[in-house]
Amino acid sequence: MTYCVALRLDRGLVFAADTRTNAGVDNIAQYRKLHFWRQPGDRVVVLLSAGNLAITQSVVSYLNEQLATPDASTPTLFTVPSMYRAARLVGETVREVRRQDGAALEMTKAGFSASFILGGQIGTERPRLFQIYSEGNFIEATDDTPFLQIGEHKYGKPILDRVARPEMRLGEAAKLILLSFDSTLRSNLSVGMPLDILIYERDTLDVRREKRIEQDDEYFRKLSMAWSDALRTAFASIDEFKI
Repeated sequence: MTYCVALRLDRGLVFAADTRTNAGVDNIAQYRKLHFWRQPGDRVVVLLSAGNLAITQSVVSYLNEQLATPDASTPTLFTVPSMYRAARLVGETVREVRRQDGAALEMTKAGFSASFILGGQIGTERPRLFQIYSEGNFIEATDDTPFLQIGEHKYGKPILDRVARPEMRLGEAAKLILLSFDSTLRSNLSVGMPLDILIYERDTLDVRREKRIEQDDEYFRKLSMAWSDALRTAFASIDEFKI
């Protein structure tokens, strides 16, 4: 499995994904699940993927093939006029993969399982964020719910529910996302390092801040220790329950 999360903020977008895939306890590997496309000055499109690796790789390959062999009659991530249209394009691509492989996969225990988070900015449009389901339909992040998660999201969700807000600074949001990952990594072995993180600043229309966080990353180690200490201190400061 995997864990991916993204935040839509007034100042831009923050994306993160782990890299672990597993088909049993003795078959663990690393694959990149954060993908992006850019035309500096025009658009940035970022895609996070979770679920069956063969399906998600097929979707990304279709999108790349459309860009490699452009056809005026077929929209691509570089020609769609808005992020909404980009979300529709990814959804249609998911449906195309389902048409080809869905019947065979539905006959197995795994079934057709894939989900995506798509975000970015095209032209002067405000940055937008969408969650795309295995059926190809999607929802959009709002000011009331500025974050989206896919994969093993339950362990990292509580802190996002309490802290995430649209007016956050980008670095502050990145810290929040990494704390969400810290909780997930401690509770679920199917999510693992390294982590890929991308910070997009609104209206730059380029990718300037991207990093892979390895197991020995000094900032992540200090963040994890500081969060553990802060939780213990907060717990100790609350009055005991009495009957």
